[in-house]
Amino acid sequence: MNAIGGTNGLPRRRFVALSGALGAGALLTGVAGSASAATGPAPTPDPCPTGPNPPGGGQSPCPPSGLQGLCGSPTDTDPLWRDVLYCTQGIVPPSGQRPNCLKTTPNHVVLHGLPETQHNYLTLPSCRITGIECPFLVTSNVANYWHEAWENARGGGDVPVQYANIGLGINSRSARRLNQLHIHMAGVQDSTQRRLQALENSGRIATQPSNWGDPQYQAAVTGTQGSGDRTYRILRLGALTQNLFALLNDNVVRRFGLNMADQTLIVVPKMTPVGFARSFYVLNSDPSLHDGTDTCDHLLVYG
Repeated sequence: MNAIGGTNGLPRRRFVALSGALGAGALLTGVAGSASAATGPAPTPDPCPTGPNPPGGGQSPCPPSGLQGLCGSPTDTDPLWRDVLYCTQGIVPPSGQRPNCLKTTPNHVVLHGLPETQHNYLTLPSCRITGIECPFLVTSNVANYWHEAWENARGGGDVPVQYANIGLGINSRSARRLNQLHIHMAGVQDSTQRRLQALENSGRIATQPSNWGDPQYQAAVTGTQGSGDRTYRILRLGALTQNLFALLNDNVVRRFGLNMADQTLIVVPKMTPVGFARSFYVLNSDPSLHDGTDTCDHLLVYG
């Protein structure tokens, strides 16, 4: 099955119980599997976090045990998942390396990316979720991780990205090397912001999710560091209150018979000289597009 489907009837679950010490392994955070050796004090363990409903999300349960084959098991040894366990439950790996938990909530954890700069952070679910291919992400029960990433990264947020223009992004399964879902919170070039606004002014950006994949709303955007032009499907939203994973699955992946695991997703808040313009450009691409890409790294600025 290419698209994700048939999971909306999943039962609501609270946080999956995690027990037992996990095996040793280096703690990694950042772009494409970079290592992190930052240290910090151990937080108070919280074995069963709960919290208020996020905008556009449900009660933030974790994927049910029946999806562990697709979404990961709480006993997995993925380094980023170990970081989350440390931040949420205080489980220190045998190596003794501890990540710098910049923010810990019932729904998510914020960590440094690498290179460690003031415009390179990660938002990770407190649940065990491998990545964009996890079917639980398109259900109504999942937390709104994109909204939470924006609330962290925006000016005045808890972990603000210190860059003129902000970008949020997630890689496809093949483009990542760490298998705990992580939304990059980084910078984007001024030229990317200008290009998106020019496309909007010329009617080249979809304003309805149902039109997201239409050819007239596909456009080339120049990447960073000479990576050239890549083609993206571009949608504009007035807020991040909807489940972006479900929008992508329903309006692009299933519509064109694609594979959710191959998708990359990037969010660029629209900015004007007076500040945030209260709308977001949502970019998607995959290798099925001419000059498409399966990674957000062409547009985001980390270092």
